[in-house]
Amino acid sequence: MKVIILAGGGGTRLFPLSRKRRPKQFLHINKNKSLLAETVERFRQLVKAEDIVIVTGRDYLFSVQSELAECDASAVHIVLESAARNTAPAIALAAQYCCDVLGGSEDEALFVAPSDHIVRPISVYGDMVQKAAGKAREGQFVVFGAEAVRPETGFGYIEAGEKQSDKTYKIKAFKEKPDKATAVEYIKKGNYFWNAGMFCFTWHTYREELRKYAEPVYRCILETYAQTAAAFSKMPGISIDYAVAEKTQRGVMVPLDLYWNDVGSWDALYEVLDKDSSGNAIKGDCISVNCSDSLLWGQSRLIAGIGLKDIMVVETDDVILVAQKGESQHVREIVNRLKARGRREVDEHTTIYYKWGYATLLNEGTGYRMKKLTINPGGVLPEKMHYHRAVHWIVTRGAALVGINGQVRMMHSNESVFIPMTTPYKIENPGKVPLIIIEVSSGEYLGEDDEKFISSEKDVIKG
Repeated sequence: MKVIILAGGGGTRLFPLSRKRRPKQFLHINKNKSLLAETVERFRQLVKAEDIVIVTGRDYLFSVQSELAECDASAVHIVLESAARNTAPAIALAAQYCCDVLGGSEDEALFVAPSDHIVRPISVYGDMVQKAAGKAREGQFVVFGAEAVRPETGFGYIEAGEKQSDKTYKIKAFKEKPDKATAVEYIKKGNYFWNAGMFCFTWHTYREELRKYAEPVYRCILETYAQTAAAFSKMPGISIDYAVAEKTQRGVMVPLDLYWNDVGSWDALYEVLDKDSSGNAIKGDCISVNCSDSLLWGQSRLIAGIGLKDIMVVETDDVILVAQKGESQHVREIVNRLKARGRREVDEHTTIYYKWGYATLLNEGTGYRMKKLTINPGGVLPEKMHYHRAVHWIVTRGAALVGINGQVRMMHSNESVFIPMTTPYKIENPGKVPLIIIEVSSGEYLGEDDEKFISSEKDVIKG
């Protein structure tokens, strides 16, 4: 069996913690690992790392590689989408990679899962995955349904039909995200499950179903993986639900008889967090007095709550969100309004991830900007220059090999250097520990486009 993990989404339902260029699969929710790393470790108990494929966008490549290194899973394969085309094309690309590059059989089970869900216990989940793999090898198109325990309007639903002897269900219908009244009716009927976004099938089955029901996608699947990857941007953007799951005659549902949470909203996240005796979920530097059933999440400053009940307070270094519990689905409206105003907060955190490490904005004002650069061991900033600003560097940790206008020197903690406008410069961390530099830029124009790269092309992922 091969496992395909979908890590290309850029959702913002957990704004301000999750943003378009640093989505929730990279967030550390209730552990010291990201949701993506937890997902990889979950499947490593079922298959070898070499049998896991993560499909993601180029903007997330460095973040994915970093997470794999953190969980000692660098042998996991990464398939890059050349453009965002939703799940049906992404799965087709990864499935062909499993066959053409990894040497898998067209009749080998492929298990497809999101990268940002919480599932437990793992032992029970493993049994369900193996059951799905067996059904897939029989030519079935397997989907997973989670028990609908409340009238949730943020999920799609699966209407279950006849129950089979092996405790799977025939699929009667898929339902779009309902309004509240319809969701209440679903719960009353008792045969509706939340669509958990997990699938299992063989490459042969999936390709045949695409040929029947999503011919525009099927046409772009060429003879080899390399050819399909080159033509990937020509595929239409469509989800696997619309393309195949809602139409196939081979569908069977495996019920998730365990705890499942897609962490798709702040209400859902509150549910999975540890809580104190008053029902408060607290993370970060927070103090609560006479608070109950509330969420206090701080990242960069002290949060003090008094007399709060059913309130969620989420703080990052550039945004504070305050919401009533039960209203977190409306976070999308906030994001849409910010997007309409052209606010950078929709897409970016104050930390930007690069191939060499990351940069965090500390402060800025008219004519100046201050950042903290963290350069990984062996990391190299490409040579560049600025036309409208000068740069002042102060090393606070580690050793830096700095080249300025062709002159190379070593810098250590508490040393500084000034780089005038139009002067080429580059930096490398030759040491074994992260290099930390405080960078102060000053000038009449501080836009990111005021830089000319000399030695190599800019290699950046924002988050």
